[in-house]
Amino acid sequence: MKKISVEERPEWRRTVEQQGFTFHTIDGERYWDERGYYQFTEAQVSKDLEAPTQALHAMCMDLVERVVESEELLTRLAIPPAFFDLVRTSWKEGHPHLYGRFDFAYNGTGPAKCYELNADTPTSVLEAAAVQLLWLEEQVARGVLPPQATQFNTIAEDLVRAFAAFSTGGPFYFSAISGSVEDRGTTDFLRQMAGLAGIHTRHIDIEDIGLTAQGRFVDLNGHWIQRLFKLHAWEHIFHEAFGAAVPTCDTQFVEPAWKAILSNKGMLPLLWSFNKGHPNLLAAHVDTNPGGPVPKGWVRKPYFSREGANVALHTLDGEQVVEGGPYTDAPYILQEFASLPRFGDSYALVGSWVIGDVASGIGIREDDTLITKDTSRFVPHVVLD
Repeated sequence: MKKISVEERPEWRRTVEQQGFTFHTIDGERYWDERGYYQFTEAQVSKDLEAPTQALHAMCMDLVERVVESEELLTRLAIPPAFFDLVRTSWKEGHPHLYGRFDFAYNGTGPAKCYELNADTPTSVLEAAAVQLLWLEEQVARGVLPPQATQFNTIAEDLVRAFAAFSTGGPFYFSAISGSVEDRGTTDFLRQMAGLAGIHTRHIDIEDIGLTAQGRFVDLNGHWIQRLFKLHAWEHIFHEAFGAAVPTCDTQFVEPAWKAILSNKGMLPLLWSFNKGHPNLLAAHVDTNPGGPVPKGWVRKPYFSREGANVALHTLDGEQVVEGGPYTDAPYILQEFASLPRFGDSYALVGSWVIGDVASGIGIREDDTLITKDTSRFVPHVVLD
């Protein structure tokens, strides 16, 4: 694994915007950065990233099977009791799921270490599935990259295949909070993939979803929302007014309610306890003293944080890095510290995607600090021996 500098494509901004990637720049700073790329060998990808992703996914499915049978474990994961049956039933009935992303620390040698699983509302799928793939194709065509250069990236085609497996029915609604350019870019891309699978799709802002007196979710025209992809986390839905209607409604949700077990970091201590010593896992336990200092060699994370918010780490060398944020109303975990690799002035995080039940590709985020945030740059990758 190495980082290689490369010239940008002419008119790259216009090119990515034509793909629906309008948030390539955030607050005047690059979010998409094609001035370099990360290069992997085939063996690094297949042995160190793809195979562990598949194995970890299987471990997570086993974890869900265990947790739904235990009210004690559901409680430990801060799932409200009123939703125990919803979560359990969605798993027992096999409600289909779409995607997730493991975040790894990986430097090209030794086992990748799993930081967490973004199982419910992962973003950056547009960048990983489409934007970096077009970059590769155009750079090969321009002679900047050799013709044998590839990517570990079947995300788009696997999404189409996953959508095709959904049962037929009425329109499939895709929803996100209004005003978020990134979230809308994500849902519009997923709508496109669903459309390629022959599914009729519609967009609706989360705020525009209505609820009838009979407990049915509807759109602004009063039409039944039979199927809903919601880029809105279950831990929020559980505590919102409309959330109380979800257990008895007749809407199919994607992601399904059982993803609430995997979408919070409280599952990381359980994953470790069920698979202690696994080379791709980091030791983790519930933090019983979240107000105290972070021990050296550990990282404190809230159950429900996003994009590095409210994470605090203390390296073995004594360096401490703290990221602020709003996620202060849930339990915390402590996870063994494993450093991201540094390339020049940047620390690189590997996001490894699972579409349905298949390891499908990677995307790289880099930051100037050890904590990857919502503004961390997305950098393309190449597989080349």
